[in-house]
Amino acid sequence: MALSNASQLAVIFLTFLLPILTYLYFNHRPKESSAGPLPPPTEITDIFIHPIKSCHYLTVKSAKLLPTGLDLDRHWMWVSYPKLEFQTIRQNSRMTLIRPSYDAKSDTLTVVAPAPNSIDQKLQFSVPAHPSQEWLEKNTEFVEANIWGKETPAHAYSPELTGPFNEFFGKEVRLVYKSPFFDAPRKLPSNGAEKILGRPASTCFPDLMPILVGCESSIDELNSRVRANDDITIDIHRFRPNIVVKGNKPWDEDRWKTLRILPKPGSKSATQSFVLDVTQRCARCQVPNVDPESAEKHKRQPWDTLMKYRRIDEGIKYKPCFGMLCVPRGEGGMLEVGMKMEILKVTDKHRYIPGF
Repeated sequence: MALSNASQLAVIFLTFLLPILTYLYFNHRPKESSAGPLPPPTEITDIFIHPIKSCHYLTVKSAKLLPTGLDLDRHWMWVSYPKLEFQTIRQNSRMTLIRPSYDAKSDTLTVVAPAPNSIDQKLQFSVPAHPSQEWLEKNTEFVEANIWGKETPAHAYSPELTGPFNEFFGKEVRLVYKSPFFDAPRKLPSNGAEKILGRPASTCFPDLMPILVGCESSIDELNSRVRANDDITIDIHRFRPNIVVKGNKPWDEDRWKTLRILPKPGSKSATQSFVLDVTQRCARCQVPNVDPESAEKHKRQPWDTLMKYRRIDEGIKYKPCFGMLCVPRGEGGMLEVGMKMEILKVTDKHRYIPGF
């Protein structure tokens, strides 16, 4: 019996076209990332600025995001003299007792620390928070400061200003400044290098990347383990983040690749969104063992607990990880507590590239 034209078309479709269409559907449709689904948006709950590397922090409700990081964040650094090598909590935990404060009206940074061998006396000086090139030329000396074995241009303040801090450090030191606006950039190393990141980027005096983001959900989970071993609670300040968010599941930030911070509804100062590229997990040393309020270093925590279950990055297995290091895109703008953070992209390919 001869097939009708419609039947012939159906046979041709089932025999030839349907397999082709099925192949195209299953091989060219969007696939779910092997890193899993995107986490839901989260909220910024705190913003911290660390004006002087390894010294005390400022808690702020808003901050200007620059390509080099948050405005005022680690623009200053203590160095030894005459070698001009950077000083950190790693060698001297008492550095966290050096407390900077910022006066927006006068645009001044004031630095205060306890005077050695005194109960109530203080060491103190003030400098412009955003010095001009002219001011720096008149009041500082141009030097090459050494950070992680590499030199970077900086401005050293007069020892007449900072000399009293020599006794605090127990040796001769200088305070240096690096402008994010007109000084030669300090190019990003490691995963932030141009060949890895895909564009040139720089910062002032952070160890590696301009921004560190931490999650409340993860610090809460860590504390549940710490309390089971020692009767203490670890504050997230110890990890020196810039941005703290609520987070989703504990440690879900390990998958973050691209973040977008959305403007706060009704805010006059935050009217645009910002994108952060997540370069890597933040490998930790024992700085978080130091209480930033007392400068006392705990013998075990949180280092011991982190070492048991947070050595998760194949690129740096001998160190535990907490927080995600990020590089801003574009020119930035104002960040505010309460802003929403979207996770635009996740990855299971994060691998720390050691080296500075």
